Amino acid sequence: MTPELVDTRTPNPKTFIQGATGDWEMVIGLEVHAQVSSKAKLFSGASAEYGGEPNDHVSLVDAAMPGMLPVINKYCVEQAIRTGLGLKAQINNYSVFDRKNYFYPDLPQGYQISQFKQPIVGEGIVTINPTPEENIKIGIERLHLEQDAGKSIHDLHPTMSFVDLNRSGVALMEIVSKPDIRCADEAKAYVSKLRTIMRYLGTCDGNMEEGSMRADVNVSVRRPGGEFGTRCEIKNMNSIRFMGQAIEFEARRQIDILEDGGSIDQETRLYDPKKGETRSMRSKEEAHDYRYFPDPDLLPLQFDQSWVDEIESSLPELPDAKKDRLVNEFGLSAYDAEVLIAEPKFARFFEDVADGRDGKAAANWVINELFGRLNKEGVDIDDSPVSSSQLGAIIDLISDKTISGKIGKQLFEIVWTDGGDPNQIVEERGMKQVTDTGAIEAIIDEVMAANPDKVAQAKEKPALAGWFVGQVMKASGGKANPQAVNELLRKKLS
Repeated sequence: MTPELVDTRTPNPKTFIQGATGDWEMVIGLEVHAQVSSKAKLFSGASAEYGGEPNDHVSLVDAAMPGMLPVINKYCVEQAIRTGLGLKAQINNYSVFDRKNYFYPDLPQGYQISQFKQPIVGEGIVTINPTPEENIKIGIERLHLEQDAGKSIHDLHPTMSFVDLNRSGVALMEIVSKPDIRCADEAKAYVSKLRTIMRYLGTCDGNMEEGSMRADVNVSVRRPGGEFGTRCEIKNMNSIRFMGQAIEFEARRQIDILEDGGSIDQETRLYDPKKGETRSMRSKEEAHDYRYFPDPDLLPLQFDQSWVDEIESSLPELPDAKKDRLVNEFGLSAYDAEVLIAEPKFARFFEDVADGRDGKAAANWVINELFGRLNKEGVDIDDSPVSSSQLGAIIDLISDKTISGKIGKQLFEIVWTDGGDPNQIVEERGMKQVTDTGAIEAIIDEVMAANPDKVAQAKEKPALAGWFVGQVMKASGGKANPQAVNELLRKKLS
């Protein structure tokens, strides 16, 4: 179901697209299909687990055998309510399941059980941050429950297609945004934020590569602040990066057509990532084409407010609240906090490291050193060779001046490669920094004696003292305390 077209955003020149005849503005609405984290399907007890042999997770209900009747999965309803609460949305204590009629070879019933006029969740809101300075509110039109279709497979036989019904009947939450999004970056930030919220809630794993979260993207263009244009829907996007590319291409395609005097056909399109373009799939259906009517096999869904209140009381700290707390409690920048709350496991790791330590130092090591290395090696944080306790120990050794920051990076490399207790490694390998000013002064005197011409230049131009710092650190094997080196050099060269 497409969102109602109501304009709620003030035109922002930052999002305008320049065409041959002037500026244009994108209007984007998204329908995100998120698979409910549940062991069983929406209307049967068959497994909803990803994978398995083809047609191995299929009950008689999923296969639409004659006389088989759907039975609602209470846990899936609870997960939808949790998600609605996480989106600060209206929870409707009374909702209705409808039949949405259309033919797909992998839709055994010939219809999909969905919700139309009376969904389980009404209007809500999601705040996105495409940049650290921006806080943009994107309206949620609705969230409704529906069952997934199966999967058609066309590349296993030269003349026949195969149908796998393992996904048939799996519970989906369709989250429909209002047309509040104005560029590809906002769309990507919105889908990322939705995924983060649902991962915190535990209502969807957000694994787009497994198909458990995908988006249909409605794109139209208009003159800034003008009437809404004719929209085209880009179907089944399961990559945030490709979604951004598809939006950019589709908007430019529509602008070129309009500037050439043409008109946009309302249609459903597919994105080809290899060619970097969208192509027509079919004309876009309207709601009446699906002949919605209440499903006669399912009573209206009705529950007490006390159950909603009980679910709400069990919600975890959500991303926006956690971000604010990290900024206030640890003194982090908005950008660093945004990076750390992107995944629940990122935030957990950081808070373990920061416990009892300087929050900014912990964030710096987690984001720059650990995340940087994890990304480079393609390793998930759950499999990190450096644990939160090991990283915390490295930070402690730097904080109490046992080692310098430079030695800390060397120590991180050793722990990453070989593991071990950072404190023990420093002792066994003699990595403690030299804080004895007498020993440091002796090294400085040797360097100065060997470079009298440099000494004369540095006395004339104090900025050249940095060369001596480097030489002293090199001569000490990087173990000399940098502050002591700088202080002693300053005195000697003055």
